[in-house]
Amino acid sequence: MATSHLLAAASSTAASSATFRPPLLSLRSPPPSSLRLNRRRHFQVVRAAETDKETKANAPEKAPAGGSSFNQLLGIKGAKQENDIWKIRLQLTKPVTWPPLVWGVLCGAAASGNFHWTVEDVAKSIVCMIMSGPCLTGYTQTINDWYDRDIDAINEPYRPIPSGAISENEVITQIWALLLAGLGLGALLDVWAGHDFPIIFYLAVGGSLLSYIYSAPPLKLKQNGWIGNFALGASYIGLPWWAGQALFGTLTPDIVVLTSLYSIAGSLPVAFGMETAKWICVGAIDITQLSVAGYLFSSGKPYYALALLGLTIPQVVFQASAQPFFVLGLLVTALATSH
Repeated sequence: MATSHLLAAASSTAASSATFRPPLLSLRSPPPSSLRLNRRRHFQVVRAAETDKETKANAPEKAPAGGSSFNQLLGIKGAKQENDIWKIRLQLTKPVTWPPLVWGVLCGAAASGNFHWTVEDVAKSIVCMIMSGPCLTGYTQTINDWYDRDIDAINEPYRPIPSGAISENEVITQIWALLLAGLGLGALLDVWAGHDFPIIFYLAVGGSLLSYIYSAPPLKLKQNGWIGNFALGASYIGLPWWAGQALFGTLTPDIVVLTSLYSIAGSLPVAFGMETAKWICVGAIDITQLSVAGYLFSSGKPYYALALLGLTIPQVVFQASAQPFFVLGLLVTALATSH
């Protein structure tokens, strides 16, 4: 609208100038500098408007054809556009990102040495997994999409928030509901475990705060390279492990160090992208596993150290597929620290 007013004003100015301009000026003299400047400004405004139109024209308005309902429920690319509000809510939580958190809780429970296959312990671990996965990871993914909505409106306007498939109030309600549910479950687990100090609740608070400053300005750690990537790696490996271990046992400094090493190794694909990070990631995983194996051997746990070394060999041979052996290495380390 501002552009049309400028064009109209320019046209009106040009018309009035032609009406009152002296004949000699119009026939013999070049246009005054002010008119030349106005013409240049008028030309720039038109070019800016045309560029803006071209940018909008190049942005996709609809999701790629042939979207998958399964991808939509998992919250990954290639999702089908959906009108069901509950399916949209689930999509925003990105269930595909939950398994690492569930695995982290499992490793932490195993590392505690106090987990038993009783109904109560299994129920505790499931509640901890729900806290870490659907609630707090769902909160993390939803708030990340919320603060990326302006970028998504340009690059992927068909996504739930920029497309208007879910209202802003509904998104904010979901963020608060998931956050409060996660914190509430953390407090419940502390009471259930008989903790004098609510360590799981504070881990949930710390993880939630980390998720917020990762996505939200002014800090927005996701734009700060290594710091943001390590924060993400710690959220997916360290924090759920600590929660699982604190639920059934006690956190110790060696566990914090070991999980921090694994968090660094796990953050590399985020830092460089899967293709670029393939070799760096493999090297980091190998070094991490070898370092942990050395620590286990020096701690008088040679069989676990050998098991970890056994996982390192296929990591070197099948370099592009090192992640499964890395994940199994987490469990071996957890079992080793439980004894």
